[in-house]
Amino acid sequence: MTEITPEIVAEHGLKPEEYDKVLEIMGREPNLVELGIFSVMWSEHCSYKSSKVWLKKLPTTGPQVICGPGENAGVVDLGDGLAAIFKIESHNHPSFIEPYQGAATGVGGILRDVFTMGARPIMNLNALRFGSPEHPKTRHLLSGVVAGIGGYGNCVGIPTVAGEVNFHPAYDGNILVNAMTVGLAPADRIFYSAAAGAGNPVVYVGSKTGRDGIHGATMASAEFGEDSEEKRPTVQVGDPFTEKLLIEACLELMATDAIVAIQDMGAAGLTSSSFEMASKGGVGVELELDRVPLREEGMTPYEIMLSESQERMLMVLKPGREELARGIFEKWDLDFAVIGRLTETGKMVLKWHGEVAGELPIDPLALASPEYERPWTASEPPAPLDAAALPERDPLEALERLVGSPDLASRRWIWEQYDHLVMGNTVLRPGADAGVVRLPDLPEGSRKGLAATVDCTPRYCLADPVQGGRQAIAEACRNLYAVGARPLAVTNNLNFGNPEKPAIMGQLVGCLQGMGEACRALDAPVVSGNVSLYNETEGRAILPTPTIGAIGLVEDVARVPGAAFPEAGLSLVLIGETRGALGQSLYLRELESREEGAPPPVDLEAERLAGELVLALIGEGRVAACHDLSDGGLLVAAAEMAMAGNLGCSLEPPAQDADQAAAKTPLAAWLFGEDQGRYLLATADAEAVLAAARGAGVPAARIGETGGDALTLAGAGTISVARLRRAHEGWMPAYMAAELAAD
Repeated sequence: MTEITPEIVAEHGLKPEEYDKVLEIMGREPNLVELGIFSVMWSEHCSYKSSKVWLKKLPTTGPQVICGPGENAGVVDLGDGLAAIFKIESHNHPSFIEPYQGAATGVGGILRDVFTMGARPIMNLNALRFGSPEHPKTRHLLSGVVAGIGGYGNCVGIPTVAGEVNFHPAYDGNILVNAMTVGLAPADRIFYSAAAGAGNPVVYVGSKTGRDGIHGATMASAEFGEDSEEKRPTVQVGDPFTEKLLIEACLELMATDAIVAIQDMGAAGLTSSSFEMASKGGVGVELELDRVPLREEGMTPYEIMLSESQERMLMVLKPGREELARGIFEKWDLDFAVIGRLTETGKMVLKWHGEVAGELPIDPLALASPEYERPWTASEPPAPLDAAALPERDPLEALERLVGSPDLASRRWIWEQYDHLVMGNTVLRPGADAGVVRLPDLPEGSRKGLAATVDCTPRYCLADPVQGGRQAIAEACRNLYAVGARPLAVTNNLNFGNPEKPAIMGQLVGCLQGMGEACRALDAPVVSGNVSLYNETEGRAILPTPTIGAIGLVEDVARVPGAAFPEAGLSLVLIGETRGALGQSLYLRELESREEGAPPPVDLEAERLAGELVLALIGEGRVAACHDLSDGGLLVAAAEMAMAGNLGCSLEPPAQDADQAAAKTPLAAWLFGEDQGRYLLATADAEAVLAAARGAGVPAARIGETGGDALTLAGAGTISVARLRRAHEGWMPAYMAAELAAD
């Protein structure tokens, strides 16, 4: 028996005071198997010990919420007997170490979180953050991550319909790969994870267990150092073809009455799935580890319990249903094994060839995980930027540079590697404000759809975490409103640095405060999520990145507007107030090489009024095209709509009265400011739109019209749509081709 030394405890990521708690719970020194189980269950990745106290303050309920946080994914009611099940989750550290498999298994894991609750996945999304394009590893990481996402999602047959990609030197040593899945299920057939029924069989299904991914959860709960490459064995290996079989087999079994409880084997594998099921159900479990299907020789109980091999599920079945279930899984060519039974002891007993390999109390371990109220310091919001002090620039030259910059350049090179049309229900292709799919099997005459988006602006969160948290929620909802969807609920992926540093913990607290305010104001409760901390390399933290995934209901997919100008002669109407906020803007960063100033403030009441106005206008059929204003402001949004529709437009900046010179907004601020709560609409009925805006108390102005083959800015000149497209479409293929040439 291995002696448990302080060094071994430290290698397992447990602090001395945490190990003292282990000794108190066990009443004795644990063996190595038991120590490994405490290690993964009490890791930051599994226990949320630094964030639990703050997560509890988020709004999580509403009339549309069927199931909030605490299960594999969140569940909301769509009406017509349907429920949407969705979640976002990170696979950051594995994707930095092994980008293809790290990203691929991130997709596989989030798919399992959704279909384990009875849903058929209908769309995938992703939010990716990479380091500076000049960093020597960025091309390799981008290429591998995109290939992994596409390779897994395409093979499983789930469309990838939306996402976002950003670059910043803060991610040089720690990229972010956040994957989201949305699925559909009958609202009265949701499957949960609480085990029940002493004597009921515990069943293992899916792939065999290997040594890949051992201590993956622990690795994901620590900073990177110079030895990050040595952690490659902790990255799991995925098989999308097996996942596809697993989806079909699980859904087939779910159509019977055989399942009592079901849980994906995700982070911490068999350990977390068995402990969580037993703890939620208030039961004990006895597992025969020598019955677990293995793909490698000589595996030990320690390795079996901590392996994170992919495409595996744990189930509790009703007595006598074992052979029914076995027949289904063997038909789909998947492993099936009865590996244990539920007990009334409240303990986890692990047996290995008849001998006890470990015995642990379930609730004390699962429920007594550390919960820290870590010290935190609030960020001091920076002073507003004086836009009038910036040098004057040719706005069309600035536009050309912006649309061809890494953060705004076309992502076509990426999304063309994803199958976004499989299943045949995709309404909007990638590049729109949100992905939209038709809902299948609806009553005759119904044309409902489901929209989904991912969003966050990390530079805002760094400058002012509270405003950044508000903006992340507000912009996600704005993306939904822009495609005619009413926001229903959100899922969050909280990516931050080391929470043991008060400044980093303050970023997390501030962002959560802002998110909670916005969720309440916009009726968008948080129903699921993931926390990823310790995203640092050698002490250098990422930007605070609370990625938001949001879903919304579309009443009529036939009226969903794209973000492309569809025809000439339409009026352009700007919805929302423009003050010219250039602090923390992409214009300031890309044109002036400055990252400073206060981010644009978020007026949540104005956000709601503008969003409801746009939603009503779309529902009335008055909107031919719609785009929310975010990175790059008004002129970038107009250029994106022009390039998407291959059709020009003319814009008329507001007249600057000499008598109002002291209060006027500089032209660059009007064109490139990132004021929140704004939309650009193309409409054939401008007067009705303006009248509706007045009635709703929302600022609105007619600022131009569509037509021609160029973007014309009154008083500043013209630039062709073709020239803008060359800059916009050219950057990423040229950037990636440099790697190919080097290879």
